Amino acid sequence: MASPPPKQTMKERILETADKLFYLQGIRAIGVDTIAAEIGISKRTLYNHFPSKDALIEAYLQRRFVQPRPSDKPPAEQILATFDSLERRFSAKDFRGCPFVNAVAELGPDDEDRTVRNIAVAFKESRRVWFRDLLRQLGVTDAEALATQLTLLVDGSIAQDLVRDDPAMARAAKEAARVLLANAGVKVGSPAPADNKRTG
Repeated sequence: MASPPPKQTMKERILETADKLFYLQGIRAIGVDTIAAEIGISKRTLYNHFPSKDALIEAYLQRRFVQPRPSDKPPAEQILATFDSLERRFSAKDFRGCPFVNAVAELGPDDEDRTVRNIAVAFKESRRVWFRDLLRQLGVTDAEALATQLTLLVDGSIAQDLVRDDPAMARAAKEAARVLLANAGVKVGSPAPADNKRTG
């Protein structure tokens, strides 16, 4: 018999609730009063764990800063699978875009100490470096430039899905990535037959 999952600490409950509300409704729209009320605690209890809303925002973004899992799959397959993952994510009802881009767009000039922007830049760069390292394994000559181009395809497909509500934008980005890889001398398999059906 499987053991029950460990009980969440109050700090974990606060952060999980803030994560959900910040992502779905927006950082500016959600105050600490709303988060505390959602959990059923006082603001004082919340502030015992996070001394300010800024501290909670920072913790929320750090929680979202997840590295890709190590994989034994061939590098090209890992790169293209990124877009398959995006398509699945786009199909979810709770998808609201990239939390890092959203946070920078929302807070902008109000992020005086640039904490939010710095976390967002670090996340985007970590993804670009992940692409670059896989491309180097494939012997790509200018892995730096191609990694940047692949990152742009990821972010572009996210923006297109938000505007069009069409998960197939990830598929289109995947085929563009396939072309870029092939032009860089990487052997990639043939694309799956297009069904031209909107999936969103």
